[in-house]
Amino acid sequence: MSKRTNVTPGEAGQPEADDLEKLMIAATAASERKALEMVALDIRKIASFAEYFLVCSGTSTRQVQAIADEVMEKLREQRDARPLHTEGYETATWILLDYGDLIVHVFTEDSRQFYQLERLWRDAERVELPEEITKQ
Repeated sequence: MSKRTNVTPGEAGQPEADDLEKLMIAATAASERKALEMVALDIRKIASFAEYFLVCSGTSTRQVQAIADEVMEKLREQRDARPLHTEGYETATWILLDYGDLIVHVFTEDSRQFYQLERLWRDAERVELPEEITKQ
């Protein structure tokens, strides 16, 4: 098992500035809709299909949709980015937004606990999000 470490944006081995900016836009958007327990994972060393995951929760399916909507709107406005693929929007217990290099997972609290995505990807390094984003 590899050691999990926390990485700060800008350190050696961190993603390019454009990719990091995309992650921060998504995290800020999720925070604006009161996303809970937001975690950013750098998966580059353990997967080839994306660079990071942003994982967060909402307290209801309506809030999960609102978080996903805000992330999609802000990335479209600020980076002209649209998801390559979206899953789970209708049921809204787990919405996946695939931007290629960034995959955003928005869960209800029950679904997040059931799927335990962070446990499955425990070898990924955590990206430290600025306090102003994570502070609720």
